Amino acid sequence: MAFLDLLEIEEKGPGVSSGRRAEVERDIRRHRFYEHSSEELLWGSRFAWRHSVRCVGRIFWPQLEIQDARRVDSLDALAEACFKHLREATNGGVIRPMVTVLPPNRGAQAWRIWNYQLVRYAGYTAEGSGVLGDPSEAAFTQRCVSAGWQPPIHKSRFDVLPLMLSGPGLPERVFVLPQDCVLEVPLKHPDFEWFEEMGLRWYAVPVVSNMVLEIGGIQYPAPFNGWYMGTEIGARNLADTERYNLLPQIAEKMGVGERKETSLWRDRALVELNRAVLHSYKQAGVRMVDHHTAAQLHVRFEEEEQAEGRPVTGIWSWLVPPMSGALSPLWSRTYDETEYSPNFLYRE
Repeated sequence: MAFLDLLEIEEKGPGVSSGRRAEVERDIRRHRFYEHSSEELLWGSRFAWRHSVRCVGRIFWPQLEIQDARRVDSLDALAEACFKHLREATNGGVIRPMVTVLPPNRGAQAWRIWNYQLVRYAGYTAEGSGVLGDPSEAAFTQRCVSAGWQPPIHKSRFDVLPLMLSGPGLPERVFVLPQDCVLEVPLKHPDFEWFEEMGLRWYAVPVVSNMVLEIGGIQYPAPFNGWYMGTEIGARNLADTERYNLLPQIAEKMGVGERKETSLWRDRALVELNRAVLHSYKQAGVRMVDHHTAAQLHVRFEEEEQAEGRPVTGIWSWLVPPMSGALSPLWSRTYDETEYSPNFLYRE
């Protein structure tokens, strides 16, 4: 009943009538389960974003929109819900924060999206020649192929993976994402003409699909998204040594031949890669935030939470950006890592 208590004290929430509380208590006694109303689901999702200790963009939690897909009854319907989510969240580049709530987990089998995110790039393993594409997706790419996915004849570093879905009593199936679901941004640099020749790109919307939404003790598979912070792409996806590992190549093209650590060649390449990401998304009209602005907005979020008398939670290593961390106003702060309910949780 803690969720109903939370709704009752939240001025922005729908409130809870005595009749509704009695109804929920009765259903829990009889069935050990109850069904959330549309408003409860919406506000529970928003509270979950507000409570997400790993997210630096929580100030926008009241803007989260919802697609209620709890009546999905087939894998085709589940795929269509994912496609709709991508189209509506992309919104021509003006990214909308959104969550799609699927039927709740009940029993041993549940509806499931096996992808890490709705959009990710394939990783092809070739004996003796490393991985073409995203190394972190190599194993999942092979699973998709085994399940019937046919990669493009001419493979590239940026081939969009299909969705792999399953459900109660339904084995895994793969669904190719329609072209109008995936907006991609070609990466260019504001100063270096050679950068565009590298053929780099990334997708517009990071829809996380490997977590569950927990509201009042009920768990839902629920892909959700905000918009990218530039360093997620430029300092992690494209720069990490176990991902695309582009810093050596960029440094070479920049003419930074010295590979001694004291030359700070990685740092120089990292800054220019991140400049390219921010520049490209702006030029393409795709919503993105830089890491300095994101940190400043999180400070404002903390101030708003404190003014409302709510505890400020977070995981420092997730909130401080992976680039120029010491320049962030979050660097010197400490956080309570408690995860309150509702929340987005990692799937067991």
